[in-house]
Amino acid sequence: MRVTFPHMGSSPIAFKMLIEKLGHEPVMPLRPSENTLSLGSHYAPEFACIPFKILLGTYLEALERGAEMIITSGGMGPCRAGYYGVLHEKILRDLGFDVEFVVLEPPQKKTMDFLRKLRRITRGKSLSVVWDALSTCWQKLRVLDYIDELSYEIRPRELEKNETTRVLEECYQIIDSAWTREEIRESRVECEKRLRAIRTDKTKNPLKVGIIGEIYVVLEPAANFDIQRMLGDMGVLARRSIYLADWTKNNTFFKGEDHIKKAAKPYLAELVGGHGTLSVGNTVLYSREGYDGVIQLAPFACIPEIVSKSILGKVARDLDIPVLTLFIDEQTGKAGIKTRLEAFVDLMHSRRKIRREALV
Repeated sequence: MRVTFPHMGSSPIAFKMLIEKLGHEPVMPLRPSENTLSLGSHYAPEFACIPFKILLGTYLEALERGAEMIITSGGMGPCRAGYYGVLHEKILRDLGFDVEFVVLEPPQKKTMDFLRKLRRITRGKSLSVVWDALSTCWQKLRVLDYIDELSYEIRPRELEKNETTRVLEECYQIIDSAWTREEIRESRVECEKRLRAIRTDKTKNPLKVGIIGEIYVVLEPAANFDIQRMLGDMGVLARRSIYLADWTKNNTFFKGEDHIKKAAKPYLAELVGGHGTLSVGNTVLYSREGYDGVIQLAPFACIPEIVSKSILGKVARDLDIPVLTLFIDEQTGKAGIKTRLEAFVDLMHSRRKIRREALV
């Protein structure tokens, strides 16, 4: 069976191994491009948000390359993301594609449904084979997230421009080739060694920015114009609030977001769907940790993030932390995003300078 899945940051490296260990042939999703978005926009409903359109375009590109099964995630609560899989499957079937579409819903809410669909994917594989595939995929996903996070810590301080990017691409290849648990552990050690060997200005104290918002536009560089890398090149340390391994853990059988929801509660105590509550809570936490600003990333017309944006103004005033909201759709351009980021960085520099002078 030729299997494909969404492209989201560096995660395809881990999911490729998972598909192979389960005995299927992975059809690697291409990094979303203008063609991907154009394809998705052409066949998607006009009101659909940009993640819906990019994912649809990704599936169409994979189907053209022979994919027979699509595996994706579902969603719960008042957010349209929970309907993505159903609508994507209907559109693809209307276009004449006979594809097996598997939507994995959060097992916290639909355990038996999750297990039934997992059996469709594993096709009679023994429990030991399935466990090895899932556990090593999880381990590799954690390593990828760690290496990504480390690269964003180093990039603002690098002495040779683009060296971090070059080393990070080497690390992806090293992690991609790791197959066993021991090899994955060794890949983490080797990649960390290479990244920490990058020459940096250790005296530099870069601006710190927290990135919040809807999961897909936060995690997928092609959807957000590689904003973390762009900020790093401006000398800004950008830390995002979502990593795929943590999100997966919190939406399977574990909980790890209670402290974020507690931080949001004085401003937003109701469930608004998506990552709306988490956007508010993380902004509160970033302010407590002394960050210079927060950037909210959201698809255009994303209701949960629109709700959180309406509240973030009060959070920003109460906690004295600037917040920049960037709504993204197919009309958004990189030049416009960069201009707004540069202005926001200037604002944060000015605020830091004023505070420093006030202490003298």
